Amino acid sequence: MARLQRLPGAALAMQACLAALAGGAQALSLAWPGNGAPQWWLQILSLAVLAGLVRSPTPWRRAAGLGWVFATAWLAATFWWLFISMHTYGGLAAPLAVVAVLGLAAFLGSYYAAGLAIFSRLAPTHRALIAMLFGAVWLLAELARGTLWTGFPWGAGGYAHVQGPLSALARTVGVYGVGFVAAVLAMLLAQARTSDLRSLRAWALVAGGALVLVGAGLQRHCAIELCHTPSAAQPAPISLALLQGNIPQDEKFQPGSGVPLALQWYAEALLAAKATLVVAPETAIPLLPQQLMPGYLEGLAAHFGQGTQAALLGIPLGDPERGYTNSVLGIQPAQPSPYQYDKHHLVPFGEFIPPFFRWFTAMMNIPLGDFNRGAVGQPSFAWAGQRIAPNICYEDLFGEELGARFADPASAPTVFVNFSNIGWFGNTVAIDQHLQISRMRALEFERPMVRATNTGATAIIDHRGVVTHALARHTRGVLTGEVHGRGLSAQQGWGITPYAWWVARWGLAPLWLVGVCMVVGAAFALRRQR
Repeated sequence: MARLQRLPGAALAMQACLAALAGGAQALSLAWPGNGAPQWWLQILSLAVLAGLVRSPTPWRRAAGLGWVFATAWLAATFWWLFISMHTYGGLAAPLAVVAVLGLAAFLGSYYAAGLAIFSRLAPTHRALIAMLFGAVWLLAELARGTLWTGFPWGAGGYAHVQGPLSALARTVGVYGVGFVAAVLAMLLAQARTSDLRSLRAWALVAGGALVLVGAGLQRHCAIELCHTPSAAQPAPISLALLQGNIPQDEKFQPGSGVPLALQWYAEALLAAKATLVVAPETAIPLLPQQLMPGYLEGLAAHFGQGTQAALLGIPLGDPERGYTNSVLGIQPAQPSPYQYDKHHLVPFGEFIPPFFRWFTAMMNIPLGDFNRGAVGQPSFAWAGQRIAPNICYEDLFGEELGARFADPASAPTVFVNFSNIGWFGNTVAIDQHLQISRMRALEFERPMVRATNTGATAIIDHRGVVTHALARHTRGVLTGEVHGRGLSAQQGWGITPYAWWVARWGLAPLWLVGVCMVVGAAFALRRQR
């Protein structure tokens, strides 16, 4: 240790390595390799390592650097599978794809670097206040990553808590609020030094953290299991058939292979299904309506236009004059025209080209890569007494946008349906990570989330965030099951969650306000001390 003190460069290198390892552990906490399950304890523990490294007194430049290393390692290890979409399917040279993934992680990591620089400059001496300030800057960094430049919040720390004791807080404060509480607990854990075990204050901090975890777990049990037990007035569930075509991504848009396979298999599966609602995933029909063989869509419309079944299917729509949309069509009996939902939150580079980056997309071969945006808060698909709200792939990352549909509880969704194609990222952890994202949305709004995907995870998630039915990934098949809608009427007393209520009115502004007020308060306190 004395040698390291004489060699600050070596000590700093060790700290940077430790921060990078902790960042990698943070990525593993989101979806453990093998079973894909989130590990809430690992998320807190890995963040506690970073908290211990930047705990006051730490020069702000060092704190910023360690935060940047942690975040860059965490994010690169979280969405490394972007390499597959850019190189394997997009045709981008492997070195450039690696640089692109690392560059994105490094850029997003700068938010956390800035947050920890602020933390280091303002950190108070009181341990509880240090923990609150650490949570505040972490919250602001997560919010910045999730909103600026259209936002890329994939892998936010709160998703590791989708089935942990903090999951109960999702219905009140959402995924970012859960992440804030986890960051506070991480700093409290980092401050519980061995030398302090005899200190009453240290035990008080440990007891306080334990009470938060236990209290959150009890709240989850009460709010979900006791207070929301379905009554005898519960309407009949909807029977579902979720189609998973498993069309190889490198063939999906090829006219001589994937396109004929997709058109044939999905048409046969749609017509053969017996469920009340049949769902085909994002771009299940890989051609524009005017490109389809005559009578294809008309045959589906005739089948579902009568009887007791309805269908939702992913398909691109539009023309060169109006532009194109990544859409969902809904077909049901006694409706002269189909329901249409157009994707609002588009994926950068995959579905729209950011300004000044056309040169980058020109180096890749990504079909259908420039869409128009749909509106926020589009009407739900009314069927079988339910209000079914579609969202397409990446959109379920943005709870504040899904929440816009809850401004009026009388028309709020009773069921979410996610249409995805994660085939772009191979048979990787991206499938598990996206499943946890959908589970978090179910917890936040206490609404079931149904997922129909090309390669996985095709699943039915209930209002408690529990996966009740799932289809094996990268297989071709049909998942059948039932879903119980929630919040059908005020008389049933199901209503909407606190998170749905405030996010529908103010978006993420309340969380921004909390974080900024804490930082400003710390700045004033530091000024008074001086």
